[in-house]
Formats: sequence, structure tokens, C-alpha cells
Amino acid sequence: MDPCIPLPIPNEQLEDLVEKAKDYALMHGICMRQKDKFDRDALHFAPFVLFPTPFPRDEYNKAVELQPILNELMHKVAHDYDFLKESLKHAIKVDDFTGRLWYIYETIMSEGGPTQELDVGLFRSDYFYCCGSKGIKQVEFNTIASSFGCVTSKLVQAHKYVVAEAGRGDLLKDIPDNGALEGLSGGLIEAWKIYDKPQSAILFLVEDVTYNICDQKFHEFEIRRQCPEVYVIRKTLTELGNRAEMKEDKCLWIDGHEVAVVYMRCGYHPDQYPTEKEWEARLMMERSLAIKSPSISYHLAGTKKVQQELAKPGQVERFLGDKAQIESVRDIFTGLYSLDHDEVGNKSYEAAIRSPEKFVLKPQREGGGNNVYGADIKPFLEKIKDSEERNAYILMDRIQPPITTNYMVRPGQAKAKLVDVISELGIFGYVIGDKHSIHTNKYVGQMLRTKLSHVDEGGVAAGLGALDSVYLVDAGRCCLT
Repeated sequence: MDPCIPLPIPNEQLEDLVEKAKDYALMHGICMRQKDKFDRDALHFAPFVLFPTPFPRDEYNKAVELQPILNELMHKVAHDYDFLKESLKHAIKVDDFTGRLWYIYETIMSEGGPTQELDVGLFRSDYFYCCGSKGIKQVEFNTIASSFGCVTSKLVQAHKYVVAEAGRGDLLKDIPDNGALEGLSGGLIEAWKIYDKPQSAILFLVEDVTYNICDQKFHEFEIRRQCPEVYVIRKTLTELGNRAEMKEDKCLWIDGHEVAVVYMRCGYHPDQYPTEKEWEARLMMERSLAIKSPSISYHLAGTKKVQQELAKPGQVERFLGDKAQIESVRDIFTGLYSLDHDEVGNKSYEAAIRSPEKFVLKPQREGGGNNVYGADIKPFLEKIKDSEERNAYILMDRIQPPITTNYMVRPGQAKAKLVDVISELGIFGYVIGDKHSIHTNKYVGQMLRTKLSHVDEGGVAAGLGALDSVYLVDAGRCCLT
């Protein structure tokens, strides 16, 4: 697939544009803290590609239009106890982390259901454009700590600046604006207003050490800009365990602040629960009147086993009634297969052993770096063939996206490298509602993450990919070979 600007460009022009792009990123907060040289007071620009990457216009528009439908689908899934139980019945027995989350969910349900019936979901649906089907295919649906809404909103403006500096202002009309920062922050403010206690705070639940700091802090700044009377506090799960309390009226308090909304930017990985104290804090939070983003039911709805279960015939129809909507959702599903110890799971197992290059093996984890690919699948599966651990994984068809070229710019590297890359589209939306109805349901923005075409994982926070923006083109320009 041809890049938006013919590459390579002359070295003198390249060096000039890279310097301008780096300065723009540094001066507009498109930054992260470095993991290998952590300094609380120092930032480096986040890895990015120099030019926005082409993406088919019609498929991009399809993803945007689908987001409210997917928001509604996942909201309804999260409020269907029987569906969650059936989907996760094997995984919770063999995956300790999913089992602990399920225990919290079951505890809440056994107590009559959540005290706070309202949920706010800040969601992101991720896609590759698939050359085989000539359409977008969903990689996953994120219900917790969906990141990079802020920095990619700012990167769009950086890319427009760079493209104009390259003398191609004619391309700017095809680089869509990105309102993810404003929209996601607005969702948290809306939830705070529904809680309706002016002195209460929005709690950002964060890691002990935050590397992706700008993506979080700019949400705080945007909340204050949109609604100056809101107070945002940042606490870790450990701090919640040590100092938070739930009072008799079920209100959640920490350090003198009543918590209206909990926005979880951690809590999605076992390492973030080092002791029982963190698990107790999560349970207390779920029992409280605070509005959670996500609630424990939203968290469970985002697991891979639920995604795989939804892909089965007739399951989407369980939650959506409009035939056109059902077809549009089913159209984005790629092959998703159970590996449970039954006839269906055994067939999937044998297919993966025969042709591992056709699949991706996924556990019940978020945060990147957890999947198994290609040649590594066969020995991994053979090791767990007769183990119940197999039930904790799903198998997904490997999607073949178009390859293009771009300059990848990383901190600490003197020169930008012209490399072959593939890109993954993320669409942000938010939903607010309870088990009876949905109050608000919106698409708010997008992001693009780009990685080297020959690597498997592409997490930016994990140092495996780069941030990007969308440049809209006709589909005929993609997948030419």
C-alpha cells in the first residue's frame, strides 16, 4: 500500500521534518516516561511515525458508525448474568485472575446486585483492515483502561503540521480530527454530574509507577477545563486498600474525599494485585455507591472468552434486535475458536497444530505482550494439551493487513528509520446506563497504532509499536498485491 507521501524523501527534508515533529510532540505533551531510565521529572516523546498512515475511508466510517452499536451490545452482555457465567465457566476454574474477578462479581450478585446500578464504560474497539475479506475485522474490544485517547488526539494535529510543512496541505482534508480526549473526559464528567454531589471527586485509579503519564494527566486537565468545579484525585489500589473506607451509606471515601466516579487505569493485570489488600480494595469499590469505569461486570464482558462466545451463531441476536445492526456486527468478527476439552475445542486444537501460522493464541489478559503467535503456538499448545489450562485460551484467525512504509521516530535514536509497517485502528466510545436502560451512548474518537510488519506484538507503552493517525483513502489503494 502506497504511503500518503511518496517515500523516501531527501535526507535534508527528512531531518528538518523529524526535528519539527519531535519538537511539536515535546511541546504538546505527546510524551511518556521512559521505562529503562525512569525519572519522575523527565519526559520523552512517545514513539510515532512521521506521516499519517492510509486507511480505507469506507471501512473507517463503518467502524465509527458501529461504535454505538458495539457499546450497546457490550452493555447488554455485561448485564446478562447467565451469558457471562456460561462464557466464563471453564476459564474461571483454570485462570486464577479471571477466577478472582468472577468471585467479586458473584459476591456482588449474591448480595442483591450492585449498590450503584449505573455504569460508565469508556470503550475502545480495535480493528485491522483485512486484505483477504476487504473489510475491517475486530481484534478485540477493550472495556478497561483503554489508553492513548489523549496523545493520539494531539498527534493528529502534529501530523497535520508535518504534512503541511512537507508542502502537502492538499492532504489535510483527509486526516480526520480526533475528539477522543474531549469525549472520554466528557463521559466521566457526565457520570460525576449524575452522582450529583458537588463536593465529590473523580478518582483515577493508577499504577504504582505511571509511564503513560501524559495520556492520563491530560484527561485530568480536560476535565477541569470542561467543568472547573470537579476535583480529580489519583490513588493506587494499594492506597485504596490502606486508606479508603466505605461508610454505612455505602459511599466510598479516601483521604477526606467522597468518590463519585472511579476511572480505572490499572487493575487489569494480576501484577497490579500484589497482596490480598488490593483485592479487598477492589471488592469494597464494587460494593460502594461510586460509579465505576469499568464495573466488574464490564470488566468481565471484555474478556477474550466472552468475545469468542459472542462470535458463535445466534449469540449477537440474543442482545440486539435490529437485523441490519446484527449483520453489521457479525461482519466484523473474524474466526474465534474455543480450545475447551470437548469436540469443538479439540478440532480447534488440531487445526492450530497443523497450521499455527494461521492463528493467534490469546489468554484472558489485557495490556499487551500476552498472545502467542506463529511457530510458538505448536509447542505451547502441546505443553498444555491435556491440561485444564487450555480452557483459559481462545484461538483467533490471524488477520492479514496491508503493508505500507513510513518513518518510525523513537526517542534516543538519531535518525528516523524507513520501515515496513502495519496499522491497527482503535475506535473510542462511551456508554452510561444500568441494567434497565442506556442513558448516553456515543462515538468520541479514534487512534491508530503502527508496528513493524514482521513483529507480532505492537504495544506502544510496552515499547513495541508507535503512535499514528489515519489518512483516509479509497479502498482500491490498499492490498494491491
